[in-house]
Amino acid sequence: MAVAAENQSQPPQNDLPYVLILKPPAAFSIFGDHFFHSPKFQFLKAFESPLPLSQFLLTHAQSVQAILTSASGSVTADTIRLLPHLGLVVTTSQGINHIDCSECRRRGIAVAGAGTIFSTDCADSAVGLLLDVLRKVSAANRYVKQGLWSSQGNYPLGNKLGGKQVGIVGLGSIGTEVAKRLEAFSCSISYNSRSKKPSVPYTFYPNVVELAVHCDALIICCALTDETHHLIGKEVLSALGKDGVIINIARGPIIDEKELVQCLIKREIRGAGLDVFEHEPDVPVELLALDNVVMSPHNAVCTTESLEELRKTVVGNFEAFFSNEPLLTPVPLDDLPHLSACSW
Repeated sequence: MAVAAENQSQPPQNDLPYVLILKPPAAFSIFGDHFFHSPKFQFLKAFESPLPLSQFLLTHAQSVQAILTSASGSVTADTIRLLPHLGLVVTTSQGINHIDCSECRRRGIAVAGAGTIFSTDCADSAVGLLLDVLRKVSAANRYVKQGLWSSQGNYPLGNKLGGKQVGIVGLGSIGTEVAKRLEAFSCSISYNSRSKKPSVPYTFYPNVVELAVHCDALIICCALTDETHHLIGKEVLSALGKDGVIINIARGPIIDEKELVQCLIKREIRGAGLDVFEHEPDVPVELLALDNVVMSPHNAVCTTESLEELRKTVVGNFEAFFSNEPLLTPVPLDDLPHLSACSW
């Protein structure tokens, strides 16, 4: 058995450089593990080895030059320190909170992400969730499918989106795309971000509580960092008020989920549209019975079309690295917020 385990841990025998995969990206389950194939590098799949991860990494420490990861696969300082020839970490996600960027910066290791590939998909989903919650689309759909229309009469009316005051938490590439879409609904847009953006016409609030006071809906688009963990808690939700709606297409832990559940049960806010959760894939059971909550399984991030763009970007980053050419979507490591260690 020991010989079999040793054989399974050995990389393919050719001269192509090695890219380590700690956990399979979600795209593998959809398209297969050939999805990111290239004739210029080969994958070393730790998740297929019977060896403990630490032993696997020690066995191949001298071979690994790059890592492919995703939002569900943490690249920690301990992992990085075991790989002396590591020069690049590529993530299939737009967020990078699962990578120890401080250690990468210290070691001179480059990081590349998905860039803005997913921004439009996320923005579409955010506005879709907001429309769904306000107009009660999913709840009304269930009402009709359960045969209740004919027996109980018309379903309660929803609320219009047009003209609403919408606050965006995090006016980066996704938040900006959300704002563009909401302008078409004649919404009044305000935002909170790490700093005021002089180039946009929207009202800036340096405090999220103050933003919530002035909004009918809050859309969470910011990165998960130590500073944004549980940024949305009881105080913000209370400020949003009983007619307020919250949408989260960013990361689950940005919202204090326990507080949100209680606010929704007690109808202290109007409703919520949630694509992400604090302990995925587990969802609070209390939410399942609430008609004022619309949920999706962390898939706002992409579509079939954007996954194809992701494939080209990931492969292109690795091929550029191994050819000593500039990366396609490098992540600047010099001015990052302090990221917490922790899709696609």
